[in-house]
Amino acid sequence: MEPLLIGFLVIIFLALAFDFINGFHDTANAIATSVATKVLTPAQAIAMAAVLNVVGALAGTAVAKTIATSIVPQEFATLQLTGAALLSAIVWNLFTWWKGLPSSSSHALIFSLVGAGVAAGGWGIIIPKGVQKTVTGLFTSPALGFIVPILLMALLSWLVLRHMRPRTVTGTFRWLQIGSAAFMAFSHGGNDAQKAMGIMTFALSAYLGTQVEQVPLWIILSAAAAMGLGTAMGGWRIIKTMGFKVVDLKPVDGFVAEASAAAIITGATALGIPVSTTHTISTSIMGVGTTKGFKKVKWQVAGRIVQAWVFTIPVCIVLGWVFHKALLLLG
Repeated sequence: MEPLLIGFLVIIFLALAFDFINGFHDTANAIATSVATKVLTPAQAIAMAAVLNVVGALAGTAVAKTIATSIVPQEFATLQLTGAALLSAIVWNLFTWWKGLPSSSSHALIFSLVGAGVAAGGWGIIIPKGVQKTVTGLFTSPALGFIVPILLMALLSWLVLRHMRPRTVTGTFRWLQIGSAAFMAFSHGGNDAQKAMGIMTFALSAYLGTQVEQVPLWIILSAAAAMGLGTAMGGWRIIKTMGFKVVDLKPVDGFVAEASAAAIITGATALGIPVSTTHTISTSIMGVGTTKGFKKVKWQVAGRIVQAWVFTIPVCIVLGWVFHKALLLLG
């Protein structure tokens, strides 16, 4: 087997490992609120999330095309560059999982790719519009994640909740939250699995030595499967941080947070904007919490989450750069 093919297969393995870890690491995005409100058991929630992550991953490729063509031009694509980006993102994801911090797998990959690209050809080869699209999503999705639940909760309170008994509200929204959790899982698969598809398409371009603009079917199916498998084995650490430590949740709160976040993520996916499901659902939970009063949100925990977001960009740019230089030295 020729060395170039071996290198390509190693990159595909790393990309699928990243996708698996993404599903494992980000399971909390889809299920934390439904587990915290006891609408679903962890086993039920994880099973549902695994299936719907796969379905979401099969729903489109707009985000994958952004990753594959709009961050670093494909003419600069090499297996070392791709491998460096993946190693950087995987290391950061595992570190934040170990610490129980819901950082962004998505931005870890994208800014690792930026760092590796800078190491390969300098800042001049980075495509400003692609990075701008990512940065727009980085700031817009959490902001909307915070604001939309507040507005939705106010609307529900005015139209529905004030006319219902508390017990009826709880019973009704226990059922509705199953639907919102399903929507959240679908939206997570739709946006997050496409990042792995994009990086594998970028690697394919490096291997073939030509532009690859359409995502091949085998890449779509393998990324969807890896995401689903990772979700099925999802981690409890981040579920505890997001579902229990940020704010105490009731079914109506969980429904509002999940429905808001899922709608924002699905809209971004349709526009080809890679966003962080972690950022969006985290700020949605905070937004819901503020409707109960600012003191109801455990801002110290929220601060740790924001810390992880702030560190992700510079750390992953540096790691991507370092891994690229290391891979070049190794050969």
